[in-house]
Amino acid sequence: MDIPAPRDDVFAILADGWNYPNWVVGASHVRAVDDGWPEPGTRIHHSIGPWPANIADVTEVAAAERPRLLVLDARMWPVGAARVRLELEELGERETRIEMTERAVRGPISLVPGELQARILAPRNRESLRRLADLAVGRSSGVGPGDSR
Repeated sequence: MDIPAPRDDVFAILADGWNYPNWVVGASHVRAVDDGWPEPGTRIHHSIGPWPANIADVTEVAAAERPRLLVLDARMWPVGAARVRLELEELGERETRIEMTERAVRGPISLVPGELQARILAPRNRESLRRLADLAVGRSSGVGPGDSR
């Protein structure tokens, strides 16, 4: 997906762990963000699913190379865990291409063939990227939550 925002602004959204439920479909609440996020090994302590049936879980940074790469290990108990890779390519001063790939690595869903996983997860990941794009565009234009410019 191409986003009309600078790559640094897009990565800044990813680098603020408190933003996680604002762009990740299914995440509903952040309880804590480790100091140093998004350095490898740091975690976001979050809930997934709707209240009151939400489940407490964590997402951990597996790799990070500011501002071009973030790899996350997202736990989704009891479904399992997924490896999520976000690659950001600078297309110009005010445009970024972001690619998101996700693959289940543990749990029952990891038994589903990779190609089928990709098709199943594609709509959710597209919506997550749309949300991320909206946040990044708002950030780069100086319009934040509650602003009505």
